[in-house]
Amino acid sequence: MCPSSLPKRHEGNQRGKNTQTASAGRGNEEICLQAHSGLSSPSVALTDSHSLSQKSAMNHDAYDNAYISGILNSVKTVAMVGASANDVRPSFFVLKYLLNKGFSVFPVNPGHAGKEILGRMTYAKLSDIPEPIDMIDIFRASAAVPPIVDEALGLDPLPKVIWMQLTLGNDEAAAKAEAAGVKVVMNRCPKIEYGRLSGEIGWNGVNSGVLSSKKPVMRSGFQSFGIRER
Repeated sequence: MCPSSLPKRHEGNQRGKNTQTASAGRGNEEICLQAHSGLSSPSVALTDSHSLSQKSAMNHDAYDNAYISGILNSVKTVAMVGASANDVRPSFFVLKYLLNKGFSVFPVNPGHAGKEILGRMTYAKLSDIPEPIDMIDIFRASAAVPPIVDEALGLDPLPKVIWMQLTLGNDEAAAKAEAAGVKVVMNRCPKIEYGRLSGEIGWNGVNSGVLSSKKPVMRSGFQSFGIRER
């Protein structure tokens, strides 16, 4: 699962620099894999360049629990851009987790289009998905974020949320999405956030940072928690 301390973006002279040292798209998956498996508690720096001329008005370095839980409780359909059929890739087990939590997830991967991943048909692009999408989950290299956001903003109806995975973020793309009325999450993983806010992450001995005297929300199935409305 996730580290007890949430990843923060590097400030100061780190802005505007590309901090990714691995090949494009693979470095962020390695960090995500470490976070999900509990192997380490990485201090995650975003891998994109940040626009200083057009920035989101929202603080994307820290999110209120109510903001994240509100998103995860409201969205039903998720398009995962960059979903992989390889069962050792983080995108695969994030897809599996979200499906198990009742989300309707549509894999998007042009190299796998027309084939199934975990019983779900894969599409080449967002506009090929045959029903409205509530949330776009971006599992691609940072350079792909702006065109994916542009594609998402061309959908009708618009998605409610654009979510960028660990190490991903783009202030200019976020500002553009928010100006269109779309919520944005950057440098977070929905699987990790769901486990943290539901309390499931505590089963691995990880501090969720959430204190509550209320009973957890039980879902159907074996040891499955939901997220309480905040």
